Amino acid sequence: MQKSVYILFFLFCSTLVLAQTEAQKKLEQRKAQLLEEIRLNERILQENKKKEKSVVTVIQQQKAKIELREKLIQTNEKQAKLLSDDIYTNQVKINQLNRELEILKEDYANMIVKSYKSRSERSRAMFLLSSQNFTQAYKRIQYMKQYAGHRKNQGDEIKEKTTELEVYNVKLGALKVEKEKVIKEQEQEKLVLVKEKQEQEKLVKSIKKDQKKIIADIKKKQQEANEIDKKIQRLIREAIAAENKKTAKKEGVKTKSTGTSETKIVLTAEGKVESDNFKANRGSLPWPVEKGFVSLKFGNQPHPVQPSLIVHSNGVEITTEQGSNARAVFGGTVMSIQILSPVNKLVMIKHGDFITVYQNLETISVSKGDKVNIKQTIGRIRTNESTGKTAIKFSVLQNDTFLNPQSWLYNM
Repeated sequence: MQKSVYILFFLFCSTLVLAQTEAQKKLEQRKAQLLEEIRLNERILQENKKKEKSVVTVIQQQKAKIELREKLIQTNEKQAKLLSDDIYTNQVKINQLNRELEILKEDYANMIVKSYKSRSERSRAMFLLSSQNFTQAYKRIQYMKQYAGHRKNQGDEIKEKTTELEVYNVKLGALKVEKEKVIKEQEQEKLVLVKEKQEQEKLVKSIKKDQKKIIADIKKKQQEANEIDKKIQRLIREAIAAENKKTAKKEGVKTKSTGTSETKIVLTAEGKVESDNFKANRGSLPWPVEKGFVSLKFGNQPHPVQPSLIVHSNGVEITTEQGSNARAVFGGTVMSIQILSPVNKLVMIKHGDFITVYQNLETISVSKGDKVNIKQTIGRIRTNESTGKTAIKFSVLQNDTFLNPQSWLYNM
């Protein structure tokens, strides 16, 4: 019974260790990604400062960097907690192994004493000769063999347990060192965060005298963004209606609503598969750029420069390096290409009844109707000459409903 409990406990500890190891691996990957985003942000920020771009742009990027730093600190906190859990699990296992070794050694010592007392050949011979019959003598021979075998097994088990205990002690030491390293990193990141926030406050104070002008400019840009969003919504509905007419003609469907709906894509059997595949990859889609960081989130949010003003975004804005390309986040068909302005082009890609939208492209390298693969280049992202900012506006829709891209892209 006691042995069964030990086995169950060992299996539980092993499963827990494996799960925690996988979680640690994911946290390390997340840390690496955040550090890369922070480095990119810092590089672009310094370039904009050298080019003497607008203070507003610098404040926006500085705020994005502060948010990235806060995410890194949160990730470090999770990692430290997980390491504490690992240390506790290892300590429990070490305590268990010490108890088992103590029992094994005590048992082994008793066997040695017993063997010493009956060590002479004469004692063994007398033990056999005193048998009442042949069957009993045979059983006594077997018992002596089993006893000797059991003693050897006990010795081997003590060696194995001792080796296992040494391994766990080494691992425990490594975990403690790793935890100390993470805590040290955490303290350093917090100091850097304080400095970045102080710098942000100075930048915000430096533009206070131009506050009215900046507020007016923000409102104007938000109005322009709203106009573009309305235009995109109309273009999406037109594209859905055109797609449904094409499907109705191809499938021979004559229902009026099927061919003219502007709000819902009519799925063919192939389209249903595409839609299910896209949905199955929620949270693991690659970013629409190779490198970048989120400079504007989805939905309603305070403006990074004027928190009293609420701005709205139907997608996420991702800032990247000048000359970067936009890429498809999933395989699909180019549904529509639109020119929103002489400097702002847009591509829509259909994935069943899901649509991904790539906005603020300078050039486009695909055509309507093209089949595109995951990570395929679809165009070059425009750099704003006045701000020096290179950013893509990325949206995800199901039919004509905008969804939060941050829940679809990997580690966003």
